Amino acid sequence: MSVELEGRHRSVLRLAGADRGAVLLSSPEDVRWCCGFTGSNGWLVVQQTRAVLLTDGRYVEQAKGEMPSDVEVVECRTSTAMVEALAAVVVDGPIAVQEGHLTVSGWRSIHAVIGERLTAAGPELSHVRREKSGDEIDAIRRAARIADDALAACLGLFRPGTTERGLRDALESRMRELGADGPSYETIVASGPRNSAMPHHRPTGRAFESGDTVVVDVGALVDGYHSDMTRTFFIGSPEGEVVEWYRVLREAQAQAVAAVGPGRAVKDIDAVCRGVLSTAGLDGWFTHGLGHGVGLLIHENPFINATSEAVLRPGDVVTIEPGLYRGGFAGMRIEDLLLVTDDSHEILTSAPKDPTCPR
Repeated sequence: MSVELEGRHRSVLRLAGADRGAVLLSSPEDVRWCCGFTGSNGWLVVQQTRAVLLTDGRYVEQAKGEMPSDVEVVECRTSTAMVEALAAVVVDGPIAVQEGHLTVSGWRSIHAVIGERLTAAGPELSHVRREKSGDEIDAIRRAARIADDALAACLGLFRPGTTERGLRDALESRMRELGADGPSYETIVASGPRNSAMPHHRPTGRAFESGDTVVVDVGALVDGYHSDMTRTFFIGSPEGEVVEWYRVLREAQAQAVAAVGPGRAVKDIDAVCRGVLSTAGLDGWFTHGLGHGVGLLIHENPFINATSEAVLRPGDVVTIEPGLYRGGFAGMRIEDLLLVTDDSHEILTSAPKDPTCPR
């Protein structure tokens, strides 16, 4: 096993408080991070001197090809067999499980076999993948670049008559052509006074019209790692209140980005952004958190909002994405992806924030 994977196993045991027992990882992303297995069904048992993957017959050969040879593979043909195999692998001592991932029925099934040896790992384990390695950062950086380039290639479609679905399909096709495994998530294209005001609108056949605000939230998937970016565009020349909204939003996003760095409490960064919006009387239209971590999951720790106690540290990859949404008027969002460095941050997304569409 590589030194890097050994270090990850030690981190899992430490954060789970299981230095003298075992940890059962059931989250596919955490399993992948700890052993390289990318299948959809697998439990990884991590102990001080041993790691064992429990999976079904569909994935045995795949697992052997993806994982180090010293990670054992146990074939389990049913969910009941997986629980029995867990008990056979960890014959004594506590087994800590991921309380944020294991279902109630899963907990009950395991408890019925091993009893009070079953414990919850606690919330600290959910932060185990926060600090990205060099290889992880490279994958995320490539994904961000692909999304930037795909958006640039599709700027000519920001004109009356293009449909939301048409732009979405063009963006996702271009990302694949540029080397992405696929989109990072369901690409958002939201246009007009109603659709743009829904933060997670699903693209429809609505055609762009002159005067529309168009929100595009797009990311690429590369080697399992995600990117995330949002830009807002205007079809034609914007006028009136929407221009001031965008000016204030851009300033709020810029100040929040400038506040990102190691040792910064995320709720303080959230406050910086909301302070700009509040001064302009617009904070009531910002209805979601400021950002989140990105990695093997598109939404992961740390989450950036007014109530989080998280503090940024080098290796975090996070979004800063304030938005304003008023149904019947307009919606807009600006989002960048940032890497927290030893002394500041690096912005990984580079698409221009000029909202005027080419004519």
